[in-house]
Amino acid sequence: MPDRLVVCNTSPLLYLHQVGRLDLLRDLYGRVQIPTAVRTELEAGAERGVSVPDVKGTEWLDVRPLPGSSLLPVVVDLGAGEAEAIALALAAPGSLLILDDALGRRIARLNSLTCTGTLGVLIKAKQQGLLPLVSPVIEELRHTTMYLPPLLIRNVLKEAGEG
Repeated sequence: MPDRLVVCNTSPLLYLHQVGRLDLLRDLYGRVQIPTAVRTELEAGAERGVSVPDVKGTEWLDVRPLPGSSLLPVVVDLGAGEAEAIALALAAPGSLLILDDALGRRIARLNSLTCTGTLGVLIKAKQQGLLPLVSPVIEELRHTTMYLPPLLIRNVLKEAGEG
């Protein structure tokens, strides 16, 4: 288990939940922090009938308020969840940010944050023996709303030793 703060945005939680692999976050990282906006986004999804993880019933997910709004990235194209997740990670130097949004990842890297995404979690899970193969999970993810271009799939499978 890492000894650093792990912050997660909405989409990795949603996608891993939808393919029955949310437990990989717990198994890889122990406790995972989410900002208030991520909880709000998940609750809004549940109200619309989307299958989302139950934050209150997931003991290893901790909702953390922002230490201050001055850390919020000033980028209007970011959703509230992405902006708050980046802000939480900025407040804890050395933390890991789990985020799929391309713009959010660019902003995170520009701020010297370490980040990964849903597919990176799958690769790490395979490397640590928690997942025998990445390819079946990617096939399941293709049936969600996750955008997975063929080149990305090939690169991920290659990195996972399956391509």
